[in-house]
Amino acid sequence: MEAIFKYFQESWSWILEYYPILIQGTITTIELTLASAILALIVSFTVGLSRFSRLRVVRVAAVIYLEFFRGTSAIVQMFFMFFVLPLFGVTFPALVAGVLACGLNLGSYGSEVVRSAILSVSRGQHEAALSLNYTNYQRFRYVLIPQSIPVMIPTFGNLLIELLKLTAVASLITISDLTFMAQIVRSQTALTLEPFFVILVMYFIISSVLVWFTKFAERKFSKGRDTITRDGV
Repeated sequence: MEAIFKYFQESWSWILEYYPILIQGTITTIELTLASAILALIVSFTVGLSRFSRLRVVRVAAVIYLEFFRGTSAIVQMFFMFFVLPLFGVTFPALVAGVLACGLNLGSYGSEVVRSAILSVSRGQHEAALSLNYTNYQRFRYVLIPQSIPVMIPTFGNLLIELLKLTAVASLITISDLTFMAQIVRSQTALTLEPFFVILVMYFIISSVLVWFTKFAERKFSKGRDTITRDGV
């Protein structure tokens, strides 16, 4: 028992010695997650709303984007942006490549969330907007999107957690995130349990904060709004 206690005491002392790089990895992970989330949100609304365009070419382009990014691996997309595009003269820093790959990949899933949430708004709301002689822009801006946002938020929250977990693979293109830093500690100390247990806890803390933020946003956007869906809810 004394030997086991001594082992853990010595191993955790190594972790304390390397905590600055773990903190730096945490900061990088948060930056990567937030930047990718902003890009994914922009892409989600752009592609999702494009599916309702009156122009066939816009709808087709949106479907092609959706099927391509949803049907291919996010890791392969990340590798393509970081390792393959430079062969054609297009070079991105590792962090930018990671943001693009994560944001564009999650944005494809988010676009379906936007589309389905707008479709869930009751037909009566569509007809009411048309009876008021609203333009297409006014119909989406003042009637459909405000009522569909509370429907989107819970699913967007789940995608945000998936995005956080997806950022872990960014270490494969030399981004110094939590996983990358844990690998450094492991290679320099020969410890496996301790560094990966630490980042396991860190990922859980970050995801818990994101869950809290999602619930807060859901309450805020739902307050004072009676969202009417096709099911009458």
